[in-house]
Amino acid sequence: MKTDYLIVGSGLSALTFGALMANSGKTVQILEAHEHAGGFGHTFTMAKKYKFNAQFHYVWDCGEGQTVNRVLKKLGLEHEVTFERYDPQGFDHMRSPDYAINIPSEPEELIQRLSSLFPESSDRLRQFINEVEKIGEGLKKLSPPINPMELIKHPLEVFSTVQYLNSTLQDVFDKFQLPQAAQTLLALQWLDFLLPPNQLSFYAWVVLFRGYQSGAFYPTQHFEHVINSLVKVIESHGGQVLLNHEVINFSVINRTVTGVKAMNLLNHQTEEFTGDTVICNIDPKKAAKMIGESQFSKTVRRKLDYEYSASNYMAYCVVKDIDLREYGFGKWNLFHTGHQNLNEAFAQMYDRHDFSNPSFAITTPTLLTDDSPDCPEDCQIVEFLTVANYAYFKQLQESDRKAYNHKKQEIFDSILDVVEEKYVPNFRKHMVFHITGSPTTNERFCWCPNGNSYGSSLTPRNMGLGRLNHETSLHHFYFCNASSGYPGFAPTIWTGALLYQRLSGDLILGDPPQPPL
Repeated sequence: MKTDYLIVGSGLSALTFGALMANSGKTVQILEAHEHAGGFGHTFTMAKKYKFNAQFHYVWDCGEGQTVNRVLKKLGLEHEVTFERYDPQGFDHMRSPDYAINIPSEPEELIQRLSSLFPESSDRLRQFINEVEKIGEGLKKLSPPINPMELIKHPLEVFSTVQYLNSTLQDVFDKFQLPQAAQTLLALQWLDFLLPPNQLSFYAWVVLFRGYQSGAFYPTQHFEHVINSLVKVIESHGGQVLLNHEVINFSVINRTVTGVKAMNLLNHQTEEFTGDTVICNIDPKKAAKMIGESQFSKTVRRKLDYEYSASNYMAYCVVKDIDLREYGFGKWNLFHTGHQNLNEAFAQMYDRHDFSNPSFAITTPTLLTDDSPDCPEDCQIVEFLTVANYAYFKQLQESDRKAYNHKKQEIFDSILDVVEEKYVPNFRKHMVFHITGSPTTNERFCWCPNGNSYGSSLTPRNMGLGRLNHETSLHHFYFCNASSGYPGFAPTIWTGALLYQRLSGDLILGDPPQPPL
């Protein structure tokens, strides 16, 4: 059966695109190698009663009129898929050796809190936050779909923004001469990027930081419901989401992609699938190698030369007979570091594989919403995340499985030692279940090359003018994933919606589509 849109992979951008196209009357077929749809948004069950969402998630751009809300309204899901807002007085709680701050939604309140901690630097801190606000507005003007009139109306903002094209977050910290301790508090969200300030694109940091300030959210009925709702839209309009189907080759005739060959991983039979248009949600570099890189234009080949993002270590835990709200947890995340310098913290863990003084993030999904299908009512879920080096863990796994398991346990113990000392005494006593994941776990269960968490690394080089987009230079073939858009819940929904808008002409995101930045 030939379909209008054959979609390879079922990550969030693909499901968004597929749901929008199915809703518009097009036939859609999605092939997914994993047993769950949703990519890093999928949910898995352990011990038959505990549900965990893959990775560490909180989301933004979900408010009225924002990207996620516009997509849900288009699909008739705005009342079905709802979100709970994190505490606007402190959606991220930052904890360093000598300082603590809860990041508020209001920029002026953030300036006041920082100034009370660093009174001698209050003017520079205000200048920095004001610059972040200005650059954030400039990036909005420069993001597709671009409205040329907006560029003309705001030349100063646009010019100021372009000046930071090649800047890291550290470059801008240095420009404003911020105290080291203030830098650490402001950049302690670094685990959302898995990059330290001296490597992280200033653009990427501004977009995420301001995005969460405008509203940090968690799905009322958890991420599984979000994914299932998108799948339901596709299937209710006659579309298919075929799980356990691994694409092993693409069919290309005269630089036109006509379909794919896929293996059913349950019976190991191969089958051919065709579509008028093929949408690629799997890693673009991986797809390009399968097709043959020489088939692509020089421009696209250059854009495909990106570095993968770093990977991470996760620990999923369940505690019982304890209420974590009594220990300072609630509708927020907590970010901890034992270092004053996050560049050093990153190097210690990522380059030297030393987790004796770990920096990590903590989230408590069961405290973010009153809906609690993820575990029994007398339990609470706690998740920990830190950065980890794929090459190191891959080598351990292949050469010495015992050493691999020991390293995972060592990291877990280091984190729990800090948790018991700083936050929840006797945490281990209340823990009734835990499971840990390494970069190779990401690769195995989320099908991401090198265990990458965000597609291409969010460095200035990968965030600049030459960043990959949906265009492939092949006919009837488009990229649609984190590396050809941007990573994260809202950005991947935006990526899928933007491609839908470009191919359908249905302007759900606002202004007419223009060539991307």
